[in-house]
Formats: sequence, structure tokens, C-alpha cells
Amino acid sequence: MQTILGANGVIGYYTAKALKTYTDNIRLVSRNPRPVHETDKLIAADLTNFSETKLAVKGSEVVYLTAGLNYNTQIWQQQWPIIMQNVIQACKESSSKLVFFDNVYAYGYCQGKMTEETTFNPCSKKGEVRAQIAQMVLNEMQAGNLETMIVRSADFYGPNTPLSFVNMMVFENMVNGKRAQWMMNEFAKHSFTYTPDAGFGTALLGNTASAFGQTWHLPTHSDVLTGKEIIELAATALAIAPDYQLLKKWMLQMVSLFNPLVKESMEMLYQLENDYLFDSSKFEKSFRFEPTSYRRGVVETIYDYQKIKN
Repeated sequence: MQTILGANGVIGYYTAKALKTYTDNIRLVSRNPRPVHETDKLIAADLTNFSETKLAVKGSEVVYLTAGLNYNTQIWQQQWPIIMQNVIQACKESSSKLVFFDNVYAYGYCQGKMTEETTFNPCSKKGEVRAQIAQMVLNEMQAGNLETMIVRSADFYGPNTPLSFVNMMVFENMVNGKRAQWMMNEFAKHSFTYTPDAGFGTALLGNTASAFGQTWHLPTHSDVLTGKEIIELAATALAIAPDYQLLKKWMLQMVSLFNPLVKESMEMLYQLENDYLFDSSKFEKSFRFEPTSYRRGVVETIYDYQKIKN
């Protein structure tokens, strides 16, 4: 049995799709789980409740924690440590391996490439939470109490990835005849992880015994583009002009006064002011895998939006 906690999210979905290569015995867990395959087993659970978490994990060979919480600092501070402790304890009691899907917030602002060796130096409250829960996993790993690993990705993009900011602000807008939007600095390079690649890599690592006890960056193409170049690539795919609006910090500050999501995003703008470079060469060399190119990924994402529209 391989179990995905937080299965309704985009990474849970793509991990479930990729797991079919390895097993037909897949359990999907969320508050309201939905099947990806006909044979999937579904369990409704609240991961802040230990009894429910324990039941959801019981009998699992590998557990994938891909859950996401509402984008709210207070909720993260209150709930993430509880969820992580519950999952760790449940995995210990069930003798399950744990794969924790993480983001890069704990690294903070990095000059140069983010690698698996980059030290935690969060410069946001959400980054502090991510550093705290990642350290909980690392402590178990280093103490030898749990077979576990951390897998990380850059910001997302891809088909069926509705919460990606580049999906919403660039691809969706352009497909619907609106101007693309970018934030802060359209000339900064910004790595994006293609979500099907992220799911593939997560499933592969979870089914590679030698991968445990390590941190991994999921496959992300090294030919990093600027925001302007991404918009131009999308415009070429759609055969339209690369028209866009740049949202500067003062504009976002104004919007944040009445938009809670923008308000919660303000502390993360450092990721868009400067180059954001994510290195996955460890994974690529270990598994001889070439990440999806931005040219192909952007075209496939736009095609997905066009299918939905039509």
C-alpha cells in the first residue's frame, strides 16, 4: 500500500498518476478524497487529528505528505507543526516510509542557485514555518528513527495546476483574450517546476530504496527564463502579441488592502524581485532524466486551458 496524504492537490494528483507504474494498491487521503484511478482506495481524514491520521497511514509501505493548507500565515503556524508531528508519529507506529513534499521557502533569499545543500535562512513568516517542519523531518532522519526523505520543487506550472501564479496571471489570461500580468521584475529569471515532472519524480524517489535519508530537488529545467520570456513564449504559442501588465510593489500593496491572498503574498515578493534559480542536477544525474523544457511545458499548459475553454 502506498498512501498520499493531501491527495486532492495538484502534486497529490500527479504523484498518484505516476504511482500506477509501481503499484495498483494506492490509498488517497484528504478531507474529501477523489479517485485518480478506478482501483484507488479513499479515506477521508483531518491530518490535524492524530487518530484519523493514524488510521489513514496504517498498513502503508510508503506515505507521501503532499498536503497544502490555506495560504494564511496564522493557519500555517497553528496547523503545520501539528500535522507534521501526527504524520511522523503515525509513520513510526505503522513502520511506514515517509516522503515529505516541500517548497523552497525555508531557503529564503538566495544569491545563485538553490541546491539540496542550501542552508535554511528564511526571510518570511511562512518560510520560518517551512523550516520548522522540515527540521522535524531532518531530526527523525538524522536520529535514524524513521526512513524518510524531503523532496522539493520550485514554483509550479503545468496542466491542471490552477493555483500556479504563472498559470493564472499569464496562461489563463492570454487564452481568454486578456493581458498577461507579471509581478515586480519581468527581467528576473525564475525557475518553474512542471507539475507532471514533480509527480513523476516524487513517485520515483518514493520507490527507490537508496533515495531515503536524503533531500532531493525535483526535476526542473535548467534553461531558466525571465517573466518577459515566458510571456513571449506563450504569445508565440497562441500566435498573439506578447502584451502584458507589470504589477509593481506599490500596486500590490494597494490591492492587498482588500485582497487577503495578495496580502498573504506580500512577504514572498523577494522571490520575484531577484533571480530565483532552482538546481535539480542531483536528480537528473542520478536518474538520467531530462526535465520538460519550458517550450514544451508552456505549449502543453496552454493546450490544456484551450481544451477547458472549448
